[in-house]
Amino acid sequence: MAKRKIALFGGTFDPIHLGHTRVAEAAAKQIDAENVVFIPAKCSPLKGFSPNATDDDRLRMIELATRGNERFSVSDCELHRPAPSYTLDTVKHFQRECGDDALIYWLIGADSVDDLVLWHRIDELIDVCRLAVMVRGGYAAPSFDRHLQVLGRNRVEKLRRNVIETPSIDISSTLIRRRLAAGEDVGDMLCPDVMDYIRKRGLYRRN
Repeated sequence: MAKRKIALFGGTFDPIHLGHTRVAEAAAKQIDAENVVFIPAKCSPLKGFSPNATDDDRLRMIELATRGNERFSVSDCELHRPAPSYTLDTVKHFQRECGDDALIYWLIGADSVDDLVLWHRIDELIDVCRLAVMVRGGYAAPSFDRHLQVLGRNRVEKLRRNVIETPSIDISSTLIRRRLAAGEDVGDMLCPDVMDYIRKRGLYRRN
């Protein structure tokens, strides 16, 4: 019997925007995932900075942005874990929760490929799940050859097999925060309910 597929989508989501939800939907269709779980992180061990919005605000915005899609769900598991929180720990959490009949995917952007060898126990992570590298339409897939010496040929080939194409959407949370701080409109980048939440809470305003 074929295993069900669960895709995990981690990130700061500060704030979550239409680019996040659209690429997640495209990824779910390509890998035939029954569920995409959005997982807000407290702070990336590699990026080394804290989110602008609170954990509760980011979690609520993700819930608002995803509630209309039956494939989407939200988990706050990383928000309750002492920092730093590692991807491998989260994957193992969902493996225990979903059981042996589920294949776990972890969605990452192509811009993260260069840093993969810096990820916590990356060799074990590649072994226990499927890292699905999302490549924007119109762009070439990233080269994994630079990681051959560290990861080995089998793991690199596994990464190559799980490259998926997603829509090319020129939106970033950084741009949204900058525009909101300047009092500019970002309504075309956000779910209306998220935009309304940001306005009511006064998020991302310049101090």
